[in-house]
Amino acid sequence: MTDEDRDRFDALLEEIIGALPPGIAKLLDVVPLIVEDYPAPDVLEEFRNEDGTLPERDELCGLHSGIALTERSVEESAEQPNGIYLYREGIIAQAGGWDGPEAEEAILDEIEITLLHEIGHEFGLDEDDLERLGYA
Repeated sequence: MTDEDRDRFDALLEEIIGALPPGIAKLLDVVPLIVEDYPAPDVLEEFRNEDGTLPERDELCGLHSGIALTERSVEESAEQPNGIYLYREGIIAQAGGWDGPEAEEAILDEIEITLLHEIGHEFGLDEDDLERLGYA
């Protein structure tokens, strides 16, 4: 990934964050948003396929770490803080890459879907809930 690609991606992400409803955007003041090119090897290990193979690093678009707000207790509040991870390579690959006349719009849409998907996990939504809402 080039610096130019990172800058283009990050500008689109800032556009999405700027368009979030204030209450949702405020959540990002509390739960860190970490943007990386791709997931670390230990993260990929967590997603090992049933046949024992690891996913490709551009297959994962995002990740919510920690305990959802709906599941936290006072004892768990001191545990590792929650975080929302977005992976540039996965999002760009899912959107079809930077080539093509509507590539930027497709990447913008995929950033939004991924971000809202991971925010949904922070609020306790599971994969089925998020699929019903169109964020899977």
